[in-house]
This record gives sequence, structure tokens and C-alpha cells, in this order.
Amino acid sequence: MFDLFNALKYSAISNTKVVILGQDPYINEGEAHGLSFSVKPAAKIPPSLSNIFKEIADDVGCYIPNNGHLLKWSKQGVMLLNTVLSVRAKQSKSHAGKGWEHFTTAVIKKLNDNETPTAFLLWGRDAQSKAELITNSNHLVLQATHPSPLAGGRFFGCKHFSKTNAFLQQNNLQPIDWQIENL
Repeated sequence: MFDLFNALKYSAISNTKVVILGQDPYINEGEAHGLSFSVKPAAKIPPSLSNIFKEIADDVGCYIPNNGHLLKWSKQGVMLLNTVLSVRAKQSKSHAGKGWEHFTTAVIKKLNDNETPTAFLLWGRDAQSKAELITNSNHLVLQATHPSPLAGGRFFGCKHFSKTNAFLQQNNLQPIDWQIENL
């Protein structure tokens, strides 16, 4: 079992400066823990996260770590949120349409109301469906295909990490240290 609300626990709306929005949690036992794209420290790095790390390496020069625990990002103000916060084991999108979308819409509307400039990274169709909620001109919206290998590598080259840091610096906010250290 994982904590469904870790995205909000570790990144309060008032302290959020980046939102990475995904689809739903990882479907394999022992991976998901309430932060989108993150896995517990001992878990094997899933293919989507592996692609994220490859993009970070190409975009901002970080090395690819030996773990996929992204709590460091959350502690810097990166909200790692999914459009749906739970799934049935081994069944992607199994809890879609059961009410989570209303909850995450409310969270995104609250983030949109925050005047602090915030970068929204919307990865995949489910995440991009929330773009219309982000109307505050203080914010940056970046959209890319989902980092899943099923997307055929179209995620690569989006440069969301350097674009996000440039946006934060332009708004006198501390950039994100995207490097996840080896365990």
C-alpha cells in the first residue's frame, strides 16, 4: 500500500513552483508511493522514469541515477501529481472515471489561483486534458507526450527541465536541482 496523497504531503500548494502531471500510478507491486513517476528507493526503475532520466541527462547534463526515488524534487517544490491517484494492480487506467479526475481538477484550479509563477509539465493526453484549467498568465504550461516507451521516443528532446529552470530563474525563483543521487 502507498500513500495516495504524498504529492500534496511533500509539496504544499503554497510552496509549489513546478507541477509534473502524469496519468496514474505505476501498476506493479511495490513501485508507486503517491508521487507521480517516482518509485520507492529499492524498486527497479520503470521504463517511463528511465526515459525521464535520459531526457534530463541530455537536457541538463545530470547523470542517470541507480534509483527512481524523486522525493528530492518534491522537497524543492515540485508537485508530482497524477490525474488519477490509484489503480488496480497490473491494470493501467483501471480507476479512471471513478472520481479522481474531479479531485485533481480541484488541485490544479487551486494551483492556478496561486500567484507564484508555476511551471506545469503536462505529460500525456490525460495530463494535457487539464491544460485548459491553467489560465493564470503568471504560469508556464509545457506539454509533451507521455515518457512511456509506448510513445515511441517522442518525449525525447522536449527540454522541459531546462525550460522550467529558465522560467523559474526569470521569475527570481530558485531553479530545481534535477539530479537524483545514487544510493
